[in-house]
Order: sequence, then C-alpha cells, then structure tokens
Amino acid sequence: MAVTTRLAWKKEKALQKLLGNVSLSLLYKSNVHGDSIEDMVQKCTRQGSTITVIYVYRCVIGAFMLGHYPELDNDSEKPKSFLFSFQENGDTIETTSSDLNIVAKIINKELTFYSHYKDMFSVFPNSKILKLTSSLKSVLKLRFSSPSTYDECEVFRVEGIKDNPGYIRRITGVTQRRNTLLNDLRAYEPCADVVSKIRILLLGPVGSGKSSFFNSVKSVFQGHVTHQAIVGSDSASITEQYRIYSVKDGKDGKSLPFVLCDSMGLDEREGAGLCMYDIPHILKGCVPDRYQLSPHKPISPKHPTFITSPSLKDRIHCVAYILDINSINNLSSKMVEKFKRIHKEVLNCGIAYVALLTKVNNYSEVLEEDFLNMNRSATSQSQVMNVNKMLDIPVSNILMVENYASEWELDPVKDVLILSALRQMLRAADDVLEDLPLEETDEITRKIQLCM
Repeated sequence: MAVTTRLAWKKEKALQKLLGNVSLSLLYKSNVHGDSIEDMVQKCTRQGSTITVIYVYRCVIGAFMLGHYPELDNDSEKPKSFLFSFQENGDTIETTSSDLNIVAKIINKELTFYSHYKDMFSVFPNSKILKLTSSLKSVLKLRFSSPSTYDECEVFRVEGIKDNPGYIRRITGVTQRRNTLLNDLRAYEPCADVVSKIRILLLGPVGSGKSSFFNSVKSVFQGHVTHQAIVGSDSASITEQYRIYSVKDGKDGKSLPFVLCDSMGLDEREGAGLCMYDIPHILKGCVPDRYQLSPHKPISPKHPTFITSPSLKDRIHCVAYILDINSINNLSSKMVEKFKRIHKEVLNCGIAYVALLTKVNNYSEVLEEDFLNMNRSATSQSQVMNVNKMLDIPVSNILMVENYASEWELDPVKDVLILSALRQMLRAADDVLEDLPLEETDEITRKIQLCM
C-alpha cells in the first residue's frame, strides 16, 4: 500500500517553488514508519537534501536541510538549514533568514536546529514533543504554546535541487521579498483618503506588453498564471476597447485599492493605433469602461457614454509608459514624437508617471542581491538612459519587468519585479495626491472640466 503525505497540495507546490521547482519524494512518515528517532534516521540519512515537516495545532512548520540528514549522536555533520512555516489556513510561506546560518544535529534522541549555538527548534520524535524559541515563533508568525505535542512528522527527499548555498540563499531571499511586497500591497491605502482606488493607465506601442502586464499583476495575486486580457503578436493592436481592470486578492478575495486601465496600442502610422485625441479624455476620466476605440474617430462629448463631469476618482492618477526594452534604441522619430506629445499632456494634467521596460531577457539579474533595488547592469543601461532623455523621466522611475506569457507556473523573481513596479506606481501617484488638500479637490475637478 502506497504511503501518502498529509501535506496539502498547495503547500507542497509552494515548497517546490520556494526551492526552484524541485520534486519532493516522501521518505518518512512517523505514523507509518515509527515514532522513534531511530526510525526517522534509518529512513532519512544519506538521502541528500531533505525537508522535515511537523504538523502541530493546525499549523505546518519545518526545516530544509542542504546536504545529508544528520546521523545519531554524530556531532560532526551539520547540514546547512533554514526554517519555515505556513500561515494558518493559508499557503504563504514564512521563512527564517535566507543566509542558511542554521545547522542541525541529533544528540540524545533529539533533533535540534540551532544558530550561533542557540537552540531554536527541537523535535523529540519518541514523545512527539516540539519546542520553539519565542523569537522563532515571532519570525514564523506561530501562535501556539511551547513545548507542544505535534500530530505527525514527515520527511521528504528534495530532488533536482542545486547543491549550492548561494543558490538556496537567493531563491529563499527572493521568496521572502515577494511575500513582503504582497503584504505591503494588500495593506496599501491611497494617501489622505482622497480617492479609494488608484487608477493606472498603461500606454505603449503595439506589442510592448501592456495587456500582458495587467495579466501578470493579476497572476501574482491569484497565485497562478491568468490571461484575462487578450494579448497577441500582431502588428496591429489586439486591444480595441478601453478597459478598466480591477484586481482581486485571490479568487474570492477583496478587490485591491488600484485599477489598471488598458487601451489600444500606439502606432507610428497615421490612422492606426490609439487616436491621439482620445488620450486627454482618457487622462481626465471621461472615457467609460469598454468604450470601443477607433483610430479614425475620437470620442466626442456628444457620445452617449461620455463622462461629462468626471470626479477626481475617475481620472488617471499614474501613467505607466510600457516599452519593449529590446526596441527602445530603435524607436522611430514619429513614435518618439508621439510619446513627447503624450508626456506633455500628462505633465499639464499633473499626473504621476513611470516607465516600465518589458521583455527583459536577463530579468533574474535585474535585482541586487538584497532584492531591494534595481541592478542597473551594463546590458540595460543604454535603454534606461534613452528613456530618461526621451521623456525626462527620473532613472528611479524607470523600472524593468518580465511579464508572464507562455509560462504555466509563477516565478518568484518575476513576481518581485512585477510587484516592485506596481508599488512604485502607487507611490508616484501618492506623491501627487498628497499635494492635493481635500478642500481643493472640488476646484481641481472644475479645472479639469474647463480644460475639456
């Protein structure tokens, strides 16, 4: 009879992704193979890298060990480790420091993980007792007494992992960064309660990745790759409607406090792509969701769906210029001129702006080792400076991402780039909105209407 794990499928997938899309093979299950430390060691030693999982008080906590499992009463083997937990009733992983500065040993029938000779996490298989330090419980966001009796212990062999501490440090570090960004964006609220949702307009040439960026943002918050917005590689714009997309936190979660507005792509040819006369109306909030765009016929105030009196919440709060990083140095003079005209209109309307460079081939090298800042590599520096000169956008507001296109699984490095770009857009919008005292918002709306 096959022995099966009690680890939920989503949690198993999360662990696999955490370690770089590895495979997990169940080696030991205490309720099947025996509860003693000797039973555990017999099944787990000399099996390569492993994950030890403890089920206690509706929580899942555990340890990854790079290298062979420690042996009984042998203090010489100390595989590098890090500890992790899943949030209660969720599939988000909390981990300890990604420096792999935690080691393990088995002495006196006790499996102990410790750092700098300070015990952090001890398992007593013979009595099914688990002990945790209060500091570790805080890091892993655990809420049960210690010591505590656990229900079961399982150990998995990790197959397909690189036996390299630097690699493990990087992939666990990026996962920590991803979780931090997700939590920040989930908790985000527009400044000063001026508006309830930030509106971000995606503008760029045909095929630059506007719609793909929305799909990518939605994918990160849904936890799997999605393709709600239609994308393609045609020379003509696939997007023909003006769309205002909201994003939910999970399948049945709440709508997040921002929307992404997608439009027809810009085209250097006359009579093709987004009509330049539509852009001011879009910026000022006059164009409704699902309006059918036309390169030849701009929207008119006489149109039955035209929003004649847009409020501050209807207008665009941040414009993201979407550019294919591989095409920036080859933009035609006509396309550059269009961008300059649009940027002048954006500045006149007092709207925040960023530039988003997509299709970054070396996206895994874009972030610095701490995942906090962009690494302005030599391979992208010329494109960044071209955008800086073309639109006079500060280098700090020129961001790089790699969208989800044909992938089946999420990539934590891509997620960090996407979430970092989104957070920067929201911060840019907040900077502008903070300059708008509440008593002046009605006057601003009146000025917008006078400009139409």
